[in-house]
Amino acid sequence: MTTEPVRIRAKDGKDFEAWLATPVSRRGPGLIVLPEIYNANAWARSVADRFAAEGYVTIVPDVYWRQEPGAYLPYTPEGQRRARAFGAAMDLPLFIDDLRACVDWLRQRADCTGRIGTVGFCFGGRLAWLGLSHHAVDAGVTYYATQLAEHLDAAKTIDAPLMMHFGSLDYRVPPDLYERIRGSLAGKPNACTFWYEGADHGFNRDGYPPYHPEAAALAWRRTLDFLGQHLGGKGPRTTTNDSGE
Repeated sequence: MTTEPVRIRAKDGKDFEAWLATPVSRRGPGLIVLPEIYNANAWARSVADRFAAEGYVTIVPDVYWRQEPGAYLPYTPEGQRRARAFGAAMDLPLFIDDLRACVDWLRQRADCTGRIGTVGFCFGGRLAWLGLSHHAVDAGVTYYATQLAEHLDAAKTIDAPLMMHFGSLDYRVPPDLYERIRGSLAGKPNACTFWYEGADHGFNRDGYPPYHPEAAALAWRRTLDFLGQHLGGKGPRTTTNDSGE
């Protein structure tokens, strides 16, 4: 199973590339993978393949298409430099429009049940957080979401189910910020956070340091259970709301 490029029409009439992976089951909920700052590169597409294998009609959009279409960046110092520049310059309101376009595109497909979620990694976790605050998707999962300190107020409008994963060694999300994030979600029964001792930023990026196989496997199981509960699909239909392993 491999992703293939598709075109999605934006709200302003332009179109942009996304990478689609379809399930063997031929029908399932829709899922939008929001990538790290490196955009829809080979690793992000492999994540789409994994979710498709679990029964989700999955796309990874080109999140930088308005700046430079097809900027799928490698894990190199130069790739990181360019990625950070693209991320810093992103027009977030336009991104929300593009996320809604992705949702509409998925819902129009005959193989999609109509329930749409998102899973965001790093920079994509921030995008997922903002997408949920704008009621763009039905449920969301974030992995080590960054730059949330400046967007904590967005939690006030997050009503959809949300699961968040963080690593204890991630200096980008130190314990005090983690507690602030948890506090911003207080009183929201559909929101849960998990803290993985000994795991660093990027702990789910298999094949690259600082991959943490134990934390990644546990977070993956929790993610599938959560998505199954709130979107439908394979796997158990229960998830707990707690912090830590």
